Amino acid sequence: MVITVNELSKQFKLKQKEQGLKGSLRSILKPNFKAVHAINNVSFSVNHGEMVALIGPNGAGKSTLIKMLTGILNPSSGESRILGLNPIKERKKLAYQIGTVYGQKSQLWFHLPPIDTFHLFAKIYEIDNNIFNEQLDFYVELLQIEKYLNTPTRRLSLGQRMKCEIVASLLHKPKVLFLDEPTIGLDVVAKQQIRQGLIEMNRNEGTSIVLTSHDAGDIEAICNRSIIVNHGNIIYDDKIDLLKKNYLTHKILSIQFSDSIKNYRNPIDEAKLIFQNNISAKYKVDTRKTKLQTLIKQVADRYPIADISITEPTMEEIITKIYTNHEDNSIVNK
Repeated sequence: MVITVNELSKQFKLKQKEQGLKGSLRSILKPNFKAVHAINNVSFSVNHGEMVALIGPNGAGKSTLIKMLTGILNPSSGESRILGLNPIKERKKLAYQIGTVYGQKSQLWFHLPPIDTFHLFAKIYEIDNNIFNEQLDFYVELLQIEKYLNTPTRRLSLGQRMKCEIVASLLHKPKVLFLDEPTIGLDVVAKQQIRQGLIEMNRNEGTSIVLTSHDAGDIEAICNRSIIVNHGNIIYDDKIDLLKKNYLTHKILSIQFSDSIKNYRNPIDEAKLIFQNNISAKYKVDTRKTKLQTLIKQVADRYPIADISITEPTMEEIITKIYTNHEDNSIVNK
């Protein structure tokens, strides 16, 4: 195991303040604090070479968890080991073995071009010149950043800067890479280049990846396992494929008819009608109760069909459903 987490918790104390001048004075003289559990007794492990998506709504505790795993925050209780090292007690030693990218916090020197930061990091991490040049050439070509290596970071676009941020985190060949919203605000082309770069890195180096993202495209393209966090608790931990299998309960069936169906109120009784006009219809089919093959055959036998398409709910819709179910269950349990 490259990561082991055992009953890890983080609690913050937030100062409460009432409205108005009296409330301000009271908060100074007699402050009132509220305990907030950002992470609550979380346990999991990550294998060598595994690519894990850490998913959750804003405020779920994802960034807090990553900060504890990288030694930035002290846990309130529990313990974690990254490559056998304690992130808090052995943070300096761990820094040589891991890489981190925060989408909203830059590690590049703002007024210097990326190439200067890369050389600086090579000195900090004591990277051999041959290894540094080999790594740099590989990622420069893979992420196509050669054109702006000598451009000051402040003049780079967000997509250009994020690609350089990732390169800076990979030069020392980390065994574990933590990515916190690495593609936030990027265009489709930049996202695709970064995703491909991470997949190639994992394939070539066997680097383990822990990724947090609100972009379902990142999750599906990069990761093979998902850990879903909500209110500081893990509510799902399994393979991405099983996530779809367990929560994919319906599909959308779209039918284009070759003749008018205005005389028919609902051509399909076994599915929920979402939309219909004279020549087309769209249905929500519960795949647990109805087989699509059987349904399509019935429709084709009864009506003149020009075209049929079947679509699945997006990963984003599936994850939203899990959040909603968890919230509903929490309310019921209370």
